[in-house]
Amino acid sequence: MRKTLSDRSIAALKPRQTPKGPKRRHVPDPQLPVHYVRVEPSGVKSFWVAPRDPTGKQKWVRIGEPGLMSLDEARELARTEIRRIHEGKPAEAKAETFAAVAAGWITRHVIKNGLRSRYEITRLLNKHILPAWKDREFISIRRSDITRLLDDVEDHHGARQADYCLNITRAIANWYAARNDDYQPPFVRGMRRQSPAALARARVLENHEIRAVWKAAESSGTFGAIVRMCLLCAQRRTKVINMRWSDVSEAGEWKIPREPREKDTAGFLQLPQAALDIIAAQPQLGSNPYIFAGITDGPLGGRSIPKARLDKACGVTGWRLHDLRRTARSLMSRAGVQRDISERVLGHALPGVEGIYDRQSYRDEKADALKRLAELIDSIVHPRPAHVVPMGGKRRSVAHR
Repeated sequence: MRKTLSDRSIAALKPRQTPKGPKRRHVPDPQLPVHYVRVEPSGVKSFWVAPRDPTGKQKWVRIGEPGLMSLDEARELARTEIRRIHEGKPAEAKAETFAAVAAGWITRHVIKNGLRSRYEITRLLNKHILPAWKDREFISIRRSDITRLLDDVEDHHGARQADYCLNITRAIANWYAARNDDYQPPFVRGMRRQSPAALARARVLENHEIRAVWKAAESSGTFGAIVRMCLLCAQRRTKVINMRWSDVSEAGEWKIPREPREKDTAGFLQLPQAALDIIAAQPQLGSNPYIFAGITDGPLGGRSIPKARLDKACGVTGWRLHDLRRTARSLMSRAGVQRDISERVLGHALPGVEGIYDRQSYRDEKADALKRLAELIDSIVHPRPAHVVPMGGKRRSVAHR
């Protein structure tokens, strides 16, 4: 047993090491019986007392944590708690823990508003945030605590994951601040680990890259069909991958489903013949409702391996499926499609008064835009050779792009 305990020795305490990994550890205070320093497997430390009440039942009560109070301050509060429990008096109401506040936010904000990111939010909370702060008093979490958490996530899981955790904790804090008079969230500018401006992609495939990707996609099965559809329709990859047979009418019009809380979609799109040919070439697998079907009853999954194979086959690197959407938008401009029609084809929510009051479907205009896009893609994939045409005794080379 330790002969003494000090703030310095507490700072050096480590979790109990076992063959299966670190475990929780309780270090007794030699100067105050039933007072302990708890060391979590993550290394987080806290002061606890475990006296017995008049009925003989042991009560574990959290006092605080090193860093926010000294050992002497913890002992003083511990003596008060020990006395209260020995006398059988009820505990005073304590501030909410982070876990309790987070649970309230999930129920009253995430679930209530039907956030599509609910699964990912819950995953990150359970994996990174709650293990560190679950039992912490919510109002005790300071800027330095947030920085330490983000440092740990960044070191082990990357800067992007750390920024996701920052977004979640900030959202919880802002929600809590809107419901409490005196709470001020401990967040400041500059806490992000990545710059959104630096991460913004501007990749657009050049003509020779479009040609190479398309040619390789033609012999890349279902995944290759998805790649060509993404370029022909300018839609998000999830919309293309989740396309169902029931979404496409006999006349070739695609009704794009709109998810809850989704800002907007392209609505109805009359698909060009090239896209319809790709759809017609896909086999209907039993009761699977998806056009680009996987081996189960769902859409094609596990796309990283076929993407790597396609990259190797075409020789084009540094591109993603979403870059095809940006490429298609640029091609529509080259094909003479008006800007507002291109934006409607993409399904972008138009800003201002136009987006609020103009409810015209623009089906014909969008159909014409996709037709022009398909024709331009065909001219890029299958370039016509230059030929010489005699005119007035002179020879002129006419190149068809």
